Amino acid sequence: MDTASEGRPPGVRSPSAGRRLAAAGALLGLVAAVLVVALGVVRNVGLLILTLGLVALAVVAAWTALVHRGTHRALAAVVAVAALAAAVLLLLGNASILRIALVVVLVMASAAAARVAVGHDLAPTSSGHTVGPARHGVLLMNPRSGGGKVVRFDLEAEAGRRGIRPIVLRPGDDLRALAEMAVSEGADVIGMAGGDGSQALVADVARQHDVAHVCVPAGTRNHFALDLGLDRADVVGALDAFGPALERQIDLALIGDRIFVNNASLGVYATVVQSEAYRDAKLGTTARMLPDLLGPAGKRFDLRFDWPDGAPRSSADMLLVSNDVYRLESMTGFGTRPRIDDGLLGVVTVTVDRAADLPALMSLEAAGCIERFRGYRAWSTPEFVVDSSEPLIDVGVDGEALRLQPPLRFRSLPGALRVRTPLTAPGASPAATAPAGLGEAVPALLRVLAGRPARRDTAAGSGA
Repeated sequence: MDTASEGRPPGVRSPSAGRRLAAAGALLGLVAAVLVVALGVVRNVGLLILTLGLVALAVVAAWTALVHRGTHRALAAVVAVAALAAAVLLLLGNASILRIALVVVLVMASAAAARVAVGHDLAPTSSGHTVGPARHGVLLMNPRSGGGKVVRFDLEAEAGRRGIRPIVLRPGDDLRALAEMAVSEGADVIGMAGGDGSQALVADVARQHDVAHVCVPAGTRNHFALDLGLDRADVVGALDAFGPALERQIDLALIGDRIFVNNASLGVYATVVQSEAYRDAKLGTTARMLPDLLGPAGKRFDLRFDWPDGAPRSSADMLLVSNDVYRLESMTGFGTRPRIDDGLLGVVTVTVDRAADLPALMSLEAAGCIERFRGYRAWSTPEFVVDSSEPLIDVGVDGEALRLQPPLRFRSLPGALRVRTPLTAPGASPAATAPAGLGEAVPALLRVLAGRPARRDTAAGSGA
């Protein structure tokens, strides 16, 4: 009898020997990285301080260049390049470069071992249930999404082989009308192979008619698929959701009467993506527009909303409203959600002091630590309203650039959509399975090393 598993809930098993070994490796790698850094600091305090100062100068100068024009931009760019080059030369002329490389290798190896060790222990318990194959499955496909993934993976033929009726969008077709027609003709499961904007539209039709939805990740980024726990690289495998599958109810969100599955952004990012040049030249377009948006003479966005305590706020430079709460890496919406069934909107605002905050903001954004910025604030709520004196507000909704009339009324629709995923899919998003920082990672690894599940409440509930 496995005494280590006694008293645990059904389905909760002790970590395997391999996972425990991975936990030991992850912890040892982390300790080794800390020791290498500590030894480097002790031996080269002066060099470290000088290098960090040069890097900081390079960052400040680079972002000064981005938000200015003319002579200011040229001078700041020269300073940024010179400071960065000096920092690199200092490191190349010293053994510190080897220590940095060693630390990077140790941290990467530790992170990889930690992923193996923790497994899916931290993922929330699924409320889904197994269902049988679709009786009349229909798959709508946008052949232009994701650089032509529909054609590349031959999804029309793959669907036909599984008994799924394929409908390929042609130029000028109305996606909603096609989805409505499919349901009226008897579809009990309706899927979409395309980007997140198309997923939201078909999900809305599925919601209104109470039929199940299947997401096939044939778009460019496929954030919705990621948070559903799908393997975005296995486009064809997503079709297995039309067979025996896991079905669960998830949330959708509304902006006015428009459904979205991921998030809506306002402010800097939403304004930049409105540019016709953005699709073809993202960095160049951003660099061209930032001086007008965040430069010293940049005009504040007129975005009016209430803080969680009810206090009114008259401006924010970036605002993100999401369908459930993200663990954010950046304000462009790159990140994942631990759950999409909490029945809440996630709200994040960033307000920038033009003179002092830009370098810190952009450095933290680049490092994926935007939540550490002093002008960052986040909370959750079932409803949220944004008003403005502007006749139209730039909004990016699930990656699509829109201009909408204020006030913008956001609302969560808890459990609004029945969604099916393959029984073989990973089943959880990266945010659901990854520890939130070292404060959660180290205790989780220690529990696995001791032969317990990584999640504290599971271990406690087991009596272990």
